[in-house]
Amino acid sequence: MNNSVVQTFPLGFPWQTQDPFLFCVYHLDHYPKGNGELGPDPKLLEGRSLGNDFTIKDGWRMYHGTTIPGFPYHPHRGFETITIVNKGYCDHSDSLGAAGRFGEGDVQWMTAGRGVQHSEMFPLLNDDKENPLELFQIWLNLPKADKFVDPHFKMLWHEDIPIIKETNATVKVIAGNYRGNQANDPAPNSWAANNENEVAVWNIHIYPETEFILPKASTEVSRTLYFYEGDEIEIDGKKIKPNFGLVLDGAQETTIKVGKKQAHFLILQGKPIGEPVAKYGPFVMNTDAEIQQAMDEYRTTQFGGWPWPYPDNVHEKEKGRFAKYPDGDLVEK
Repeated sequence: MNNSVVQTFPLGFPWQTQDPFLFCVYHLDHYPKGNGELGPDPKLLEGRSLGNDFTIKDGWRMYHGTTIPGFPYHPHRGFETITIVNKGYCDHSDSLGAAGRFGEGDVQWMTAGRGVQHSEMFPLLNDDKENPLELFQIWLNLPKADKFVDPHFKMLWHEDIPIIKETNATVKVIAGNYRGNQANDPAPNSWAANNENEVAVWNIHIYPETEFILPKASTEVSRTLYFYEGDEIEIDGKKIKPNFGLVLDGAQETTIKVGKKQAHFLILQGKPIGEPVAKYGPFVMNTDAEIQQAMDEYRTTQFGGWPWPYPDNVHEKEKGRFAKYPDGDLVEK
């Protein structure tokens, strides 16, 4: 019998990750009907710690938003964010003048590089029904050689993302190559842009009472499997409940036996960068001195300032899915 499980751990907020990944958080919020101004009824905000609301109350959180849920403007430097919105919508605005509304399966890939500010708000577009949100945000590190590249913002629209339908599962290939099915290109300076690094981000749904074989990697990688929805699974003869993560040996195949409910997983995999990591909030560099430099530069330059009218900027309610890039190019879906 294979023994591909190296470690199991409970899923907290955020989730535990391995190099080259820095951070992964899963947002599942059952937002109520909108109030016509992209937020919840103000009466529902009573008793919340507005501005820092991370406690699930009535099935949802406001995060750092005060009238609209989400994350008003904040800086990043030295890494990338990969934002997967399976349900609901995210409104993006940034210090480069770029903007977008994406959701219902879309993915945004943003390279912070030398520094960018952005906001990520969750507009409640439906006034006649609830506004569920399911979102992953993943931080992928940049090697030292690329930490000061120009910021870059890219959309992976859900219509273009490969979704592999097998007899017992569907595999959404956001990054990497799954059994010969290659994902769309990531941002150009990403660690994932070099296929030799074997970076993979896969969202896998496996049907009830079936088996699924996760193929082995061809190089030495870190591989983490997150079991975030379902009933019970079995790997290497061990029963595992949902809301657990597993560090896997990527050199082996992993057979997943699924119980009576469909099981949902996220896979993060990649060759480790193997460099020192210094972190302070939204800055990820290689040394503490570089962190201090990032803080000083942000205080001085604001990474280009904020060209939008509000820190929690959102777009017109009637606006559909779109991306406006820093060069003015506009894509509407």
